[in-house]
Amino acid sequence: MTTPAHPAADTRGHTRVPAEELTAVPVRHWGRWIAAVVALLALVGLIGSLAKNPNLHWDVVGHYLFAGLIFDGLITTLWLTVAAMAVGLALGTLVAVMRLSASPVLYGLSSLFVWLFRGTPLLVQIIFWAYAAALYKHVMIGIPFTTVTFVQFDTNSLLTPSIAALLALGLNEAAYASEIVRAGIQSVDPGQAEAAHSLGMKPALTMRRIVLPQAMKVIIPPMGNETINMLKTTAYVSVIAAHDLMSNIQDVYAQNYQVIPMLVVAALWYLALTTVLSVPQAWLERRYGRGTARMSQVSPLRRMFVGVGELAAFTRNRKG
Repeated sequence: MTTPAHPAADTRGHTRVPAEELTAVPVRHWGRWIAAVVALLALVGLIGSLAKNPNLHWDVVGHYLFAGLIFDGLITTLWLTVAAMAVGLALGTLVAVMRLSASPVLYGLSSLFVWLFRGTPLLVQIIFWAYAAALYKHVMIGIPFTTVTFVQFDTNSLLTPSIAALLALGLNEAAYASEIVRAGIQSVDPGQAEAAHSLGMKPALTMRRIVLPQAMKVIIPPMGNETINMLKTTAYVSVIAAHDLMSNIQDVYAQNYQVIPMLVVAALWYLALTTVLSVPQAWLERRYGRGTARMSQVSPLRRMFVGVGELAAFTRNRKG
């Protein structure tokens, strides 16, 4: 004889519903949806207004978007970004190790470097290197405090606008990269270095083989952001006519007086390049951010689509 199924009662006489019969109802965020609709309407209105604005001269934008002069500036912008980041990362790692050194001289020199190049505006540094010949007419390598000179260069010939831009961008980036690398090194448990030293490893080998590989988890994601920022920062070198993208854009609108359309061309290319760089940056953040909360790694847009799917599934279940 079987007993008919019925809800069980606890000791207080309250009816308990089996877990499989419970239906989870998602929380309604009506304010969030209203704000999203208002934001989308405002965005559509802005895009429509820009698209129909005759003062933008979209024909001029289309004509210069793929012009040869623009591509020449893009090449300069890209190599400045890569070279400056390489200089900044290599020198920044060295400066970070010096700042963590027990030697007061190395610590003092590295701290002075960071203080100087991080404390002065980048634009000032770019102009300074471009006009360094006003301070030193020649660059000489020899024995200090003597007249013995091995090699001598003319400063104006040596510090071309591109080289001056590279020096300014690379040294400025090294100051910021050193702080990122230093934070990454300090995030590694000191016991790792102590264990390596107990095995007979030298400090330099310990730093290269033990500490730095573990510090990459903290170093690499912000370095990706620094690379994207460096790409946009190269626009500053237009003040010394380094023939980058922004310099060539300025040369064009100085002749045709189409300032806004040419700035739109520059903005479109910068947006395209930063979007391309954002893809590996997002991958690196996921790769080196493993172990953190999974939901924080999902974009708000993806969470919105997931929420829409869950709401649709709940509606179908209610109708069924």
